[in-house]
Amino acid sequence: MVKFLIISLGAVLGANTRYWVADWAAQRFGASFPYGTLIINLSGSLILGLFMAVFTSGRFLIDPNWRLLVAVGFLGSYTTFSTYTLESFNLMQSGQVWMGFLNLFGSSLLGGLAASIGMMLGRMI
Repeated sequence: MVKFLIISLGAVLGANTRYWVADWAAQRFGASFPYGTLIINLSGSLILGLFMAVFTSGRFLIDPNWRLLVAVGFLGSYTTFSTYTLESFNLMQSGQVWMGFLNLFGSSLLGGLAASIGMMLGRMI
């Protein structure tokens, strides 16, 4: 039951952070492109890569519950790859085919790059 509560706490925090970032991005950059989702996917990939590299390398010992809180709960709720695919499809359906492909491949390719950078940064710590 404790693990469930830890994951749930992280998920609540991640979902609310996701909402805040998406809202901020829409106000800052407009809503014609899902900038918030792109920012969330890239930052979530970076944070997850960094966190896992630092705390699963054996160099830093942390309670396993932190992994549940951050990686499973917070980042599992914060990142939105299911949303990005739907938004990409909706852009394509509305005639913005190139914007849809930009979002689809931009999140995937840049997310992979962000995770790699996070891993490299984590290994340097």
